[in-house]
Amino acid sequence: MFKTTAAVLLSLSAVGAAPAAFAQAGAPAAAPAAKSCPAILQHSFNRLQDEAPQDLCQYAGKVVLVVNTASYCGFTSQYQGLEKLYAKYGKQGLVVLGFPSNDFGKQEPGSAKEIADFCYNTYGVKFPMFAKSSVKGTAANPLHASLIKQTGKEPKWNFTKYLIDRNGKVLEYFPSKVEPEDKALVSKVEAALAS
Repeated sequence: MFKTTAAVLLSLSAVGAAPAAFAQAGAPAAAPAAKSCPAILQHSFNRLQDEAPQDLCQYAGKVVLVVNTASYCGFTSQYQGLEKLYAKYGKQGLVVLGFPSNDFGKQEPGSAKEIADFCYNTYGVKFPMFAKSSVKGTAANPLHASLIKQTGKEPKWNFTKYLIDRNGKVLEYFPSKVEPEDKALVSKVEAALAS
């Protein structure tokens, strides 16, 4: 079902025209000094489309919505709502961080290039996406391990969401069934942006 478009992605990045979503994820913005970066963001992950290392401290001072994603899930259409949320509130300081994972039902089997192609071409994803990783158990990536430790809640399926405030405090855990447009999620995002 996936069509690899590595040549297209490589040519886009070669001319500096990488998809805006991914350009945001990899913008070479200077990371804030470690002391101003909350502990929850003191991690580095490879960018999805080209595996370039990205320091999450570049998102210090923003409201962060962390989501574990998958391409073949009943909740995959949430990419559209996540992108709308990011487009609407991004200028106010919201960033959505996507972490593809094959942990649940093996619903993310593709390569990084296949996942990037699917996200951008199917849903127009422009929010930062990172390389596929595990988000549960002892194999959980360091960010998800921290989120699980702070909330006591591990992702139970794809499209679990964690909301982090501008100071790095984890505010809320939203299970998969909570859509990005859900009033409870949107009101928490708006409250975090206002504070």
